[in-house]
Amino acid sequence: MTQSYRRSALYTLISVFFFWGFVAASNTILIPLFKQYFSLTQAQSQLVDFAFYAAYFVGSLLYFLVSLGVGDPLNKIGYKKGLVLGLLISAIGAAGMVPAASEQSFALMLTALFVIGLGFALQQIVANPYVIALGDPATGAYRASFAQGVNSFGTTIGPLVVGFAIFGTIETETVQTSLDTVKAPYIGLAVAFVLFALLMGASKLPPITVEAPKERSLGALRYPQLLLGMLAIFVYVGTEVTIQSNLPELMRQPEILGLPAERTSHFISLYWGGLMIGRWAAAVTVFNLKGTARNVATVVVPLLAFGVVLTVNAIKGSPMDDLIIYAPAVLLLIVGFFLAQEKPARTMMLFGGAGAALMLFGLMVDGRLALYSFVAGGLFCSIMWPCIFALSIAGLGKFTNQGSSLLVMMILGGALIPPLQGIISDSLSIHTSYIVPLVGFIYLSVYGVLVGRVLMKQEVEYGG
Repeated sequence: MTQSYRRSALYTLISVFFFWGFVAASNTILIPLFKQYFSLTQAQSQLVDFAFYAAYFVGSLLYFLVSLGVGDPLNKIGYKKGLVLGLLISAIGAAGMVPAASEQSFALMLTALFVIGLGFALQQIVANPYVIALGDPATGAYRASFAQGVNSFGTTIGPLVVGFAIFGTIETETVQTSLDTVKAPYIGLAVAFVLFALLMGASKLPPITVEAPKERSLGALRYPQLLLGMLAIFVYVGTEVTIQSNLPELMRQPEILGLPAERTSHFISLYWGGLMIGRWAAAVTVFNLKGTARNVATVVVPLLAFGVVLTVNAIKGSPMDDLIIYAPAVLLLIVGFFLAQEKPARTMMLFGGAGAALMLFGLMVDGRLALYSFVAGGLFCSIMWPCIFALSIAGLGKFTNQGSSLLVMMILGGALIPPLQGIISDSLSIHTSYIVPLVGFIYLSVYGVLVGRVLMKQEVEYGG
């Protein structure tokens, strides 16, 4: 497989990453709408995330059980067909939002989100190891970061597009509570899923071969790096999701901003934009730059990505004063990349520590300082997924697909941790509830230390 062929395949493959980000971030816009329309508590409003991310667990569990019973499904039908099938399942879910809105049924809307998530689960199982397999395993985390950068572009514009479709302009003073406004964006998503399924079906993605284990066993669970990684994925996804899912309620509090939900979508976009900034910076490695050129790119690329976030929001009409003052946090991220030295385990340790420090500071202060500290957590979540994924499947050999499905299963953290924070919010306060992501970042930092030791002991090459 030539280098140009690999890159062409990579560019085609990562288009599905856009959808994952667009929909996941757009869910945050649905939460305040559903909370007001259906008179939900903060914990009940987090069922939006529960339905979506629980689907990853259910879908991955089904895949895992089938692989144990009759063998790896992807080795039978092929990775490309797996992607097409996943996109079509998600299309059915997106289309299901239309009758759900017509019936004004919260349960049916959650069901539609669940079906979208089922399709995403299959896509995730296929796409993540596929991206890592398209080149040197030592740089797999950074190819995955490049793909996640595309994912983050979706998360950046998703809240703005869906927020505009549902609420209208950001100057609106009252929340629109008509569920009919949900229909148009999800019809558009359903059509897009079908079109991209056709594109994937017609594309020339290279076949990848992963040796399947002859025995039907839980062989992947013998590897401590996978066990540590499963918990890390659970905590990471839960931490990433719960920070932003509770932001609209946090910003509604007088001691923070006192803003209604329809005037906060640019802050949600900024949070997800932080993930894009970090992932674009990490993707510099994909282009094999050396020395000074790489150092310059490590500074310029995240600033360029921040410029994209600002530009998208400017087009939307967002108040730029709320966004520009985020620049120091971006500079802090750049310093973090230089300290991490492109080593996945070291990156986890440093970025987890930085995220914990930001959460702790946010808990200690009020107003905009608290808000921006919590929002900056997105910067340091940015490349955790590819780092954890690459570290967790390093050395798994014939159990790679099995390990991948187990890791995707642990996206369940995005379903369980936000409601936990919602319960703490209802019992204490929304501000105090941000102790949940603080604990999450602490574990992720410790994980970086532990997994590095495990892989060194096994003498597994994983990029340092």
